[in-house]
Amino acid sequence: MTQRVPASPTPPAPVPTATDALVAPSLKRRMACWLYEGMLLFGVVFIAGYLFSSLSQTRHALDNRPGLQAFLFLILGIYFTWFWHRGQTLAMKTWHIRVVSASGQPLSQRRALWRYVLSWVWFLPPLLLTLPFGLQPGQVGLLLMVWIIVWALLSRFQSQKQFWHDVWAGTRLINYR
Repeated sequence: MTQRVPASPTPPAPVPTATDALVAPSLKRRMACWLYEGMLLFGVVFIAGYLFSSLSQTRHALDNRPGLQAFLFLILGIYFTWFWHRGQTLAMKTWHIRVVSASGQPLSQRRALWRYVLSWVWFLPPLLLTLPFGLQPGQVGLLLMVWIIVWALLSRFQSQKQFWHDVWAGTRLINYR
């Protein structure tokens, strides 16, 4: 005859708190999403550039360059504002990342647009720095890559591990399944 030993009660699962739901994804995941977003944007920029050159009857790639840049800035602004207002771009869905307001609420279109404008800090500082020095394209690319790495690593010095442009915009990236 065997004696039954009473099973020890299993501890209850921890109840997630509101702050647990707002945890930032790892820097590695956010940068992988960032790179994937860049690959997807190639198609958006290609189609927008083709549309612009067709509508403006541009025959040479360097004609209407400021107009094309302004048009692409507008198209990318619409793209990001639309998807961030809904919570995720396709790349963010793939990497299970969502953008929300600092309080965890969905973004308004105004806040999404403000995040878009502030997100240009990924590119503008090194590009503006190249103007007075007349750097070669390879040097510009190297400066841009170094700045992107520095800007990404600066998120480690933020208390919630968010990118600084998200802090300034009142937004945050969170894990989302």
